[in-house]
Amino acid sequence: MFGGMGWKVDTSRPLIDLIEEKVLQNYTYIHSDITKMTRSGNVNHALLTGIAMGDRRTHSAFKRARISKDEGEEAIEDLCKSAIIEVEYSLESPPKPEDKVADRLLFTVPFMRFWFAFISPFFKGIKEGDYTEVKTRFANREQGFSDLIMQRLFMALLKKSFKEDPIVEIGSYWDRNVEIDILAKTKSGKIVAGSCKYAASKLKKSELTKLKEKCAIAELSPDICVLFSKNSFSNELKSLKSEELKLYSLKNFKSLIEDLNSEDLLQNLGKRY
Repeated sequence: MFGGMGWKVDTSRPLIDLIEEKVLQNYTYIHSDITKMTRSGNVNHALLTGIAMGDRRTHSAFKRARISKDEGEEAIEDLCKSAIIEVEYSLESPPKPEDKVADRLLFTVPFMRFWFAFISPFFKGIKEGDYTEVKTRFANREQGFSDLIMQRLFMALLKKSFKEDPIVEIGSYWDRNVEIDILAKTKSGKIVAGSCKYAASKLKKSELTKLKEKCAIAELSPDICVLFSKNSFSNELKSLKSEELKLYSLKNFKSLIEDLNSEDLLQNLGKRY
């Protein structure tokens, strides 16, 4: 949620308490800094909230923001120049040209996505010290909001895990018929397809079956399947683990920070929050 801000965060404390202390109580200062980046444009702010709360496809964001295609495209160009968002493309082209769908938009800093999803839309109440709307939306949408965060972390984990045959390209796949969370290519040309599930229940063999079915619809033949589960895997799925099926859980994320040093840490340059 606070990615890119360089704040010291006590992860033993409830997340909603940290949000109130670090964000809501410092709303005025943070809002001032963010509006300098976005130039306080109403269209820009509406679009950013549309991206943060939707499926990130351009046409969906325009609809949520209630802006025209021309207004949206102009805002996207402006926000990309400001390095607030970037355009994400499906890693492979769909089998049929008519199945191609809109590109997606991705926040370059995780905190900005959090801000425009849960903070910016409720500025009136926040200014008055009423955080009810923020806390209600966060409680209702935290799970779905976290899915993209875990997916991006999983991509980073995979890039670090494939040492003998490094990953040279990684992203997601989508067309009119199917979406695949993870699609990657290794240096040797192998195709890696994956699914990322941040749910409380154990992942079962049916998730692997679904992944293979999605690949078939997209006319992809993966050499390696990778699955991420927040809460481990069924025994049946564990028994299938091999060079062609790799399983990852939360404990594997430790490797992302094992080699960090002081030069890798973001510095908190904000003097007031």
